[in-house]
Amino acid sequence: MARESSGGVQSLQRAFDLLERLADAGGEASLSELASASGLPLPTIHRLIRTLVTLGYVRQNSNRRYTLGSRLIRLGESASRQFGTWARPFLAALVDQVEETANLAVLDGDEVVYVAQVPSRHSMRMFTEVGRRLLPHGTGVGKAILSQLPRDEVRALLARTGLPAYTPNTITDAEELLASLDRIAEQGYALDESEQELGVRCIAVPLVGAPTLAAVSVSGPEGRLTKEAVDRILPEVLEIAKRLSAQSALA
Repeated sequence: MARESSGGVQSLQRAFDLLERLADAGGEASLSELASASGLPLPTIHRLIRTLVTLGYVRQNSNRRYTLGSRLIRLGESASRQFGTWARPFLAALVDQVEETANLAVLDGDEVVYVAQVPSRHSMRMFTEVGRRLLPHGTGVGKAILSQLPRDEVRALLARTGLPAYTPNTITDAEELLASLDRIAEQGYALDESEQELGVRCIAVPLVGAPTLAAVSVSGPEGRLTKEAVDRILPEVLEIAKRLSAQSALA
């Protein structure tokens, strides 16, 4: 009986591992690719995938490759809402300290999605709609998150998405972006210098050690969020990111 229970737990672990490997592959892979990535025998993968397809968590395309299923959307959206809900008090405390808009975003597939925001009390402030999705190369939160990934994973993501320009300031060269990610990883924060929206500056810090790839940011008009203001605000953003990371690890 204990053997059956242990086997059940192992199957569950393997099923979630396959879902994560599908996500790492950009959401689509063949059975042989999953076998190579996971090290599991093909019959085992086939049995697990067949169960996940039946449940709607994986879908088989006409080309016989497998993709993440639509049933995961509801789970992901619910988890994102919960993540954003418990994070809002931390963002509110950050807004009280820096007097600019605070955001929380996570990496979902190849995009960053904003899951929480607390706006500044200034009449001129930055609004990023919760639920908005953007490619990571053109945002402060996205670059902060990418800086935490192995560079081969970043290259694969960029190969899938390209580097379209949101503004004339968006980094559209892969090698330039990769070099900037090394600097971001070393200094612990990223800047968005009107790369996603003209006239807006953003400072973003990754949540290091959190269960999901995420970043917290402060954004505002360039005229108010000057480089001197960034120097003043940075310690507060770093502290909130540290607290969010610790809390999310416990959640």
